[in-house]
Amino acid sequence: MSNPFETVTSEAILEGTATDAYFDRTRTTLEHAGKNPHVVAEVTADQFPTGEFQVLTGIADIATLFEGRAVDIDALPDGQLFDGGPVVRIEGPYLEFAELETALLGFLSQPSGFATAALEARLAAPDSTLLSFGARHVLPTTATAVERAAILAGFDGFSHVAAGELLEREASGTMPHALMFAFGEGNQADAWRAFDEAVPEDVPRIALTDTFWDEKSETLLAAETLGDRLDGVRLDTTGSRRGDFRHIVREIRWELDARGFEDVDIFCSGGIGPTSIRNLRDIADGFGVGSHITNRDPLDFSLDIVELEDEPVSKRGKLSGVKDVYRTADGGHHVALANGDAPEDAQSLFEPLVRDGEIVREQDLEKASDRCLADAAAVGFGESSS
Repeated sequence: MSNPFETVTSEAILEGTATDAYFDRTRTTLEHAGKNPHVVAEVTADQFPTGEFQVLTGIADIATLFEGRAVDIDALPDGQLFDGGPVVRIEGPYLEFAELETALLGFLSQPSGFATAALEARLAAPDSTLLSFGARHVLPTTATAVERAAILAGFDGFSHVAAGELLEREASGTMPHALMFAFGEGNQADAWRAFDEAVPEDVPRIALTDTFWDEKSETLLAAETLGDRLDGVRLDTTGSRRGDFRHIVREIRWELDARGFEDVDIFCSGGIGPTSIRNLRDIADGFGVGSHITNRDPLDFSLDIVELEDEPVSKRGKLSGVKDVYRTADGGHHVALANGDAPEDAQSLFEPLVRDGEIVREQDLEKASDRCLADAAAVGFGESSS
């Protein structure tokens, strides 16, 4: 079988068949009527600022999607935070892009939701190690979007091997409970010792210490077994068994220190989100974050025509006319008509992305991540929760 998992192919996306049926019927109708109006269309989530910033990503895929189409596109930079107003603006003959709307919104909506959730976790513990463990909660074809969103938001790494190959980064992770089960209760030391002997030297020796016995007992056994070679322990204790998890972590830190293992880190995973991170960030060294990212709803983007043959137009409840968005000097987000006056000392956020089907902006994940974190500081993202 050429497509054994029945996933929508890249070819279908680029050709425009990965679309909603009514766009096909719109094309048929307009071609029948001899109509192909010149339009400006904008992608928005909210018309006006709401006071809640979100992270925009997916811009590189938008550029790829529209390459070769006779349109011009302006967009906010990848990793930019926004609060209302348009994030992408398309200008050209409508039939150049009509059937791409479904894929366009998909490329923006879910990854931007992932990135916003990841940024919440990152800012909950700016100095801790954060790894994305969420790929197992989504379709395998979505894993790269999850891991890329995490890196964009400032995570230190992720777990998915194939996504790592695509993003040119080494996947992180050491051992699952299955490894411990394979050796059996009472043989935990054999499992950790075999792991230490088998894996490359550059893989951190982080022992999973919550499988059979009390976390403290397994942690101390791991420290005794591997000695100075032990880099850390991971606690993935099931929620129903945690009780006062902070107390458990503090106890383990105390007992490790008491035996001279001050350099052994404590890594926590399993249902970890910003609230639990803030509760543990002073006593744990790192966190694995999964469902907090992947359970986030997609941002509710829509594409609307706002100008038709040089005349402003809109559906009811939407704002007509071509718009611009600005970052104000005080970190605010301002939406205005493109031909209106810009706020004093404000910076326009729109940048050229595609011109007549040619991609004119390079994409760089590292720069996008730096932008995301800097803009989060500028707008005070997450300050009310910290």
